[in-house]
Amino acid sequence: MPRLRTTLENETGSALIIALMAMMLLTALGAATVMVSRTETAIANNYRNSQEALYAADAVIERVVQDLLMVPRWNDILSGVAVSGFMDGSASVAKTLPTGGTITLSAATTELQQQTDTADLWGANNPQWRLYAWGPLKDLTSEVAVDSPMYVAVWVADDPSEDDDNPLTDVNGTLTLHAMAIGPSGTRKVIEVTVNRTSGTEIERGQIAQRGQEELNQRARKAAVQTPGKSLTNMRMNTRTGSMVTQ
Repeated sequence: MPRLRTTLENETGSALIIALMAMMLLTALGAATVMVSRTETAIANNYRNSQEALYAADAVIERVVQDLLMVPRWNDILSGVAVSGFMDGSASVAKTLPTGGTITLSAATTELQQQTDTADLWGANNPQWRLYAWGPLKDLTSEVAVDSPMYVAVWVADDPSEDDDNPLTDVNGTLTLHAMAIGPSGTRKVIEVTVNRTSGTEIERGQIAQRGQEELNQRARKAAVQTPGKSLTNMRMNTRTGSMVTQ
């Protein structure tokens, strides 16, 4: 019994066991910290890519709007005769994406049309999409260097609300634009807008799709525009009668 008691009271090696357990605990905490840090970094990168893709799609829309101003007959766009000056070679040739994969825009056009036809929201007035502009965002303009890996493309179709049962003819001077931006990590953003040719030389743009941020006003310009060739007018209040007088 004295020998057994002595053996049980012997604590030789207990410090090593405690040290090993503490090391295992610290290792687990360190691994968890590294995992959380990598996850947060990935979330931040994905958010950055998402926002960059959104702005890239919006930027190519603005570029296409400027090209539309140079086309006197929008029916030429719907028939495929007129295309944008922003083109990255043939649409039937596979394009290299920032993710390392490729995309064939002619096949993407077919896929987009199938999705529209399957939804069949407008019947005979379903949009018939035409590829209008495509290329790397860095080549969007030669005036300013654009440091972005995004690849963008824009399709054009007749306004589906135009109830003429002919999606290849523009009657009311309104088109629908479908812009897509593709970026790293499989990032993809799509914007759809309508553009309307006004009586002047400008194009009015309206929002018809959710953009993942605050909805923009459907009409970008609310103020009245002075009619070209007319004299400027001014309104003032008559201090005696309180009525507005146009001069």
